[in-house]
Amino acid sequence: MNNSKIIFSGIQPSGEVTIGQYFGAIRQWVETRNEGKNYFCVVDMHAITVPQDPALLKARTRQIAAMFLACGIDPDKSILFAQSQNKDHAQLAWILNCFTPLGWLNKMTQFKEKGEKQKEIVSAGLLGYPVLMAADILLYGATEVPVGDDQRQHVELARDIAKAVNAKYNREVFVLPRAKVGETGARIMNLQNPLEKMSKSEKNKSGIIYMLDDVETIKNKVKKAITDSGSEIKSGIDRPAISNLLAIFSLASGKSVAELEAGYSGKNYSDFKSDLAESIVNFLKPIQKKYNDIIKDKNYLDKILSDGLEKAKVASGRKLKEIEDIIGLGL
Repeated sequence: MNNSKIIFSGIQPSGEVTIGQYFGAIRQWVETRNEGKNYFCVVDMHAITVPQDPALLKARTRQIAAMFLACGIDPDKSILFAQSQNKDHAQLAWILNCFTPLGWLNKMTQFKEKGEKQKEIVSAGLLGYPVLMAADILLYGATEVPVGDDQRQHVELARDIAKAVNAKYNREVFVLPRAKVGETGARIMNLQNPLEKMSKSEKNKSGIIYMLDDVETIKNKVKKAITDSGSEIKSGIDRPAISNLLAIFSLASGKSVAELEAGYSGKNYSDFKSDLAESIVNFLKPIQKKYNDIIKDKNYLDKILSDGLEKAKVASGRKLKEIEDIIGLGL
């Protein structure tokens, strides 16, 4: 184990986990579980940048934690907890806000995109979202942050904030994290719009495959997935729809895109989609079974989250005290 490597990542409990989130982020978490110290967090504070049903938010926080475990996160090798239960995150976020130029936040692509969609209900929290994410990362001295491609810019901002604080006090206050984005599956796209990522916040659910979708739902969504003009089953920059389906098929089956292209040469979309749906169903079946077992065992899940929280607090409390001393907070 490389003990110098510290990994941090998280997912919002603002909806069910999608296969896009699994292939883009969670899969990497599982693959790196033996590479260093791992912190995986249900980032429920991030979720409230848009209105949430309180009871549903609490339920989803537990459900996301259960899904992490079902996907292969090992609580003996990783620290798993809910973000809002560790108040150090909010404390450091305020401190970092005071070192973050407003211009940096205005340039964030996700803020522009989500702000355009939300229009009249855009909150200051949405603007400050990346600073809270920076606090999440920097509290634990994370060296790597496994994320989907859409979160790369936020990790770069965390680096910039860390550099600014380090330069201000002429010392390495913070470790500089780097984003770790998988080459394949870094950005799984919507089945109904291959130019947009598969986002759980999308209102039209027909283009999103969730980790807990049943067999018939998956088959119907894949069957209705849009395709490019022409009948050739081959990826390419000018063929975003079939390229996306091939990427999903590759990740679910373990076969390379080249193998799939060769195997479906001369075949039609109907056969391809039928096999793709079956591959996704078979891939998700053991995860869904494990999830259902975990979510029913309240005591087991509570203990893992409680143990993870206590371990997280030890590390974050130590770092926060160091930061407060450096900048002059406290007596």
